[in-house]
Amino acid sequence: MYIIYFVMTLNSDQHCLTLYVPFSQIVMASSKPARLRVILGESNTEKLTLPNGIPDSLDELLRKVKDTFGLKTNVRLQYMDKDFGNDFFNLTSTSDLEDLGTVKVIQEKPIQTFVDVVETAPSSSTVHSDDSSSLSSNDTIILSSPESLSSRTQQWPANFPIPIFSYDTERQLEKGNSEYQANKKMLTVTSRMKTDILNRLIEEIYQYRAYPEDAHFCVVAEALVKKHPCLKEPGSFNGCYGWKQRLKYKMGNYRTLLKSQGCPELSVNSLKSKASISVFPAAKIKKPRRAEANFYPSFPLGETQESMEKERIELLTAIKRRNNDRVIADKMARTFAYRRQEVENEEPGIEDFKDRWPALFQQKEINAEFQRLMALPLEQTFLAQLDRHSSQLIKVIQAKGGATRAKMAAIMRTYDEVEDIGIRRECVLKGLITFLGEDAKDLIKEYCGSSGDDAQMELKQLTMAVFVIRKEGEGLKEPPEDIGIVIEGVEVLHDLTSVASACALLLGLIYSLNLAYPKALRFTFEVFQKIFMQLEQHKMSPKVQNLFGKLQTSQ
Repeated sequence: MYIIYFVMTLNSDQHCLTLYVPFSQIVMASSKPARLRVILGESNTEKLTLPNGIPDSLDELLRKVKDTFGLKTNVRLQYMDKDFGNDFFNLTSTSDLEDLGTVKVIQEKPIQTFVDVVETAPSSSTVHSDDSSSLSSNDTIILSSPESLSSRTQQWPANFPIPIFSYDTERQLEKGNSEYQANKKMLTVTSRMKTDILNRLIEEIYQYRAYPEDAHFCVVAEALVKKHPCLKEPGSFNGCYGWKQRLKYKMGNYRTLLKSQGCPELSVNSLKSKASISVFPAAKIKKPRRAEANFYPSFPLGETQESMEKERIELLTAIKRRNNDRVIADKMARTFAYRRQEVENEEPGIEDFKDRWPALFQQKEINAEFQRLMALPLEQTFLAQLDRHSSQLIKVIQAKGGATRAKMAAIMRTYDEVEDIGIRRECVLKGLITFLGEDAKDLIKEYCGSSGDDAQMELKQLTMAVFVIRKEGEGLKEPPEDIGIVIEGVEVLHDLTSVASACALLLGLIYSLNLAYPKALRFTFEVFQKIFMQLEQHKMSPKVQNLFGKLQTSQ
């Protein structure tokens, strides 16, 4: 393509000269480099240099911004308009931009919520590559749709955050706190002010628990008077007992209100939702028993039981296709509430449930389901805490005397002789179970590869266990042929990387399927839950509390 230029001379000959110039040269000649000030976030501003000038296409500019600054999510741009006092407006055409202009990047929220799996607790030792590599494809876990209003994204916080109250309440509290600091004078709380404080606190509590316990109310009340000391109660033994009692009553009223509005996690316990044989207010209450964050979640907005069943059937087809992990993960996230309600309402057997939801019985999906249910990473937290406590656990175990010490002698020798982190973790777990007065063989079943048929027959009789298949003549020091999990006689997982990883996944399945801990191993699983996963640490049995105290002594 060419541009034609006519050049007229001014001499007497009046010659006309025609020039044919390639269009691309004209464009390049007219394209001047441009620079833009790009606001990526609060206190995060970058400079974008465009050698060929500002692109004509908005899509091209978006692509340039994303590539330059490594943005992975969907974004849109706003530009600063000088005609309106430097306010930002949505950018619909690059013609609104000029050199040295300012644009702001707005990162749009995706349809699904993505939570990066991070190590939530400090660890004195590293989670080694043999187990962490198994999660490499699961660094991002898809949670249930954010359209589900009941979805909780974190566990009860270590320090409860007191919310901001209404403007007039905050002003009175500010004045009351100043007077308290000056002369220890308590604030006289009006009925309106008290209602505002209680309403806001209850809403904040409900973000973490629908059924908080007495200890939770106590924590909130103490945090309230710590932040606003003018609210202390002179006649109370701790200055906040009255606030705790008011919070309890207010939470009961709030639950009643939400139940009347059809909130699933509350209305499931109404009398009309119960079977005819259980029509009593206190019969078979469905509520979190082990710190579940999303125990009985709501369907995403617009979804019904029929549409969720259709998604489940589509999931059965999707799992048969190769390299379809992303689609499977999306559908598993979307059907989380439907699957969870099925577990709670119908209490299905493992074999039937595995037939209906085969995608759940994969290592990465167990991790994802636990994250959705508990708002906490599974394997990474479990292994990090196991490694953190390992050295002190070994000291505590070795200090045990009598018959228990004799039982653990061979395990401790292996621990000292090997360097493989998977084997060392297995030794720590076996020693821990024995230290607690339970039998490691009740949890970890070991078989010789040559006795395949006998092993399979025995596995079918087991209620719940981790099985390890070893070559004939090999022991704990050599890597096994196979590691897996069996529940109700059904092999639900195999080809796992280590016994420690298998124990973490078994705990995840117990939560996901709402199963009870084996009675013979109740202290072991209590340690898994309350020490390794740090859930409900305020309710420990004396034996586990004693162990926890010994572990804390060295830290």
